Amino acid sequence: MNYHWNWGIFWELSPDASGTYLQTLFAGLQWTLATGITAWVFALLFGAAVGTMRTAPVRWVARCGDAYVELFRNIPLLVQMFLWFFVVPELLPKDIGDWLKQLPNSSFYTAVVALAFFTSARVAEQVRAGIQSLPRGQQMAGTALGLTLPQTYRYVLLPMAFRIILPPLTSEFLNIIKNSAVALTIGLVELTARARSMQEFSFQVFEAFTAATILYLVVNALVVLGMRWVEVRVAVPGYVGKTSTGAGS
Repeated sequence: MNYHWNWGIFWELSPDASGTYLQTLFAGLQWTLATGITAWVFALLFGAAVGTMRTAPVRWVARCGDAYVELFRNIPLLVQMFLWFFVVPELLPKDIGDWLKQLPNSSFYTAVVALAFFTSARVAEQVRAGIQSLPRGQQMAGTALGLTLPQTYRYVLLPMAFRIILPPLTSEFLNIIKNSAVALTIGLVELTARARSMQEFSFQVFEAFTAATILYLVVNALVVLGMRWVEVRVAVPGYVGKTSTGAGS
């Protein structure tokens, strides 16, 4: 194989005249971060709510939480992305469906929704495990203090559970950033899509994907360092000690 390396390609203008190839990659990174962070906020909120539901003493509430997790965890992300983008607008009333199709940056909103539901099911499982790992005496202590069940979850169980599950939550945060690459299949021009576009126009495939790989590594390293800092700051002395936050796949 006689490949012609050209690292100067990053400073050449891209065919769409939006800037250099390097600027194009950074623009894609912005879409990746916007998609991943927005989806993560919703995934954390939904996951916390559903995970709490799964530990509720009311059976039908717990069963609803179980059904949610099984539905969104067992359907591949790519399939969910296609369902939200191509199928859901067709099932809605025509006016609403047409509005969704014509919505500016519709692929971004679809990617956020798909990633949020997919990841929230995984977060819900971790929240459930975190709550159930706590000694039963903590809930009893909340009751003894006169707290209602929602107050016990809010002030006693959930704060401790989240401290325990910070390492796996870090992995999910990394996953949602990486999984945002799937959105290129519905037209979102994020980092991976920009790298692929660059190699198609310039034929510098190794340079394009090397740059994308480095950008992903830098972002993920920053997330890991940030979450380690959070983990140390919120640790409860004598209960949840300092652990190593890993970048799981």
